[in-house]
Amino acid sequence: MITSILTNQRNKELSWYRELLVVLIRRNLKRRYRGSFLGIYWSLLNPLAMTSLYAAIFGATFAEYYDNSTLNYILAAFTGLVVINFFSASTAQALSSVVENGGMVNKIRLPLFIFPLSSIGANVFQLLMGAFPLLVVVTLIFSRSLLNVVALLFPFTGLILVCTGVGMLMSALYVFFRDLSYFYELLTFVLWISSPVFYPAEIVPEAVTRFLILNPILPIIESIRQISLSGNFPDFGLIIHSLLSGLIVLTIGTVAFSSWRSQFMDLL
Repeated sequence: MITSILTNQRNKELSWYRELLVVLIRRNLKRRYRGSFLGIYWSLLNPLAMTSLYAAIFGATFAEYYDNSTLNYILAAFTGLVVINFFSASTAQALSSVVENGGMVNKIRLPLFIFPLSSIGANVFQLLMGAFPLLVVVTLIFSRSLLNVVALLFPFTGLILVCTGVGMLMSALYVFFRDLSYFYELLTFVLWISSPVFYPAEIVPEAVTRFLILNPILPIIESIRQISLSGNFPDFGLIIHSLLSGLIVLTIGTVAFSSWRSQFMDLL
């Protein structure tokens, strides 16, 4: 009897969290694109524009690493840009989410973790409505296999886990250090440069490659490219690596957020 009551209470609590998360995601999207002509599809402009720029500058040089095909290089660059842009945008918005909603939390009792999650969720919705369908089409053209399309979900799941973990960690740290946003811009730039976004991983010196294993974005980019562009069967080693990276970062971020949460209210 007691177990049944506790289970029902837990289910009601989870249902309330889901409803609150949906409401906050809608609020984030409406606030971001109110009065916008293209709405969420503006998120496609940056990777498309940057892909065109990289193709014009590096296309002829790096095409040899992509079967001497400039088109393959363009698609590889676009894939990398989709990943790094999603990471940068979602985590940067999650970083300030708890502090920005501090006034609301002081008036209404709300779970603090819901704010970084809603920032990530809004960007996941953008991704699903914008770049992801394009990558699905590209995957079907190159692989001609529905298995590869399904496999595409796994590295993207790893990406979402990484962004959630980093978002939780940064939003917690930002409560204590309000200058963190300036440092985080530098950190995301370093992560972008150390990821094979506009260049092939093969040109990176072996001495540097040893340190790139610490980059959680790298296996995700490589896995998505392998699934979408190689035309081969999905590499489960890369998929597992990307998911493992996501789980590790998520664990670190969640533990840090939970450990420091009790100190937030005094600083908001």
